[in-house]
Amino acid sequence: MPADDLEYAALSMLWELGTASVRTLHERLGAPAGRVYTTTAKVVDRLREKGLIARERVAGGFVYTPAVDRQDVERARARQLMTRFLGATPHAAVATLVDAVGEIDPVLLEELERAIQAKRSRQDGT
Repeated sequence: MPADDLEYAALSMLWELGTASVRTLHERLGAPAGRVYTTTAKVVDRLREKGLIARERVAGGFVYTPAVDRQDVERARARQLMTRFLGATPHAAVATLVDAVGEIDPVLLEELERAIQAKRSRQDGT
């Protein structure tokens, strides 16, 4: 998992571009945010160490490509966010969430109910 927003932004840019050098990533992400090149390079190194991106030598330099599927990372980030949001005792938070969704968008509440039923069916193997 990307550790922070900067790592996630670099990985997202690689998903978008397919392949990029540190220079390209820096020009698109680092420089516009006022970061120095070495910060972008460190972020790329961390992503590579974690196995989230792969490196290949091309024409005397390196290019990087995503080594993980975007959907897998998005799912893991959502799971992590929900775990933080719900806390150690999620019952009250879930009840409040259901109440809020019901007040905001009753149709969404029905979609949530269908999603729960589909999840139960998959778990039961039916």
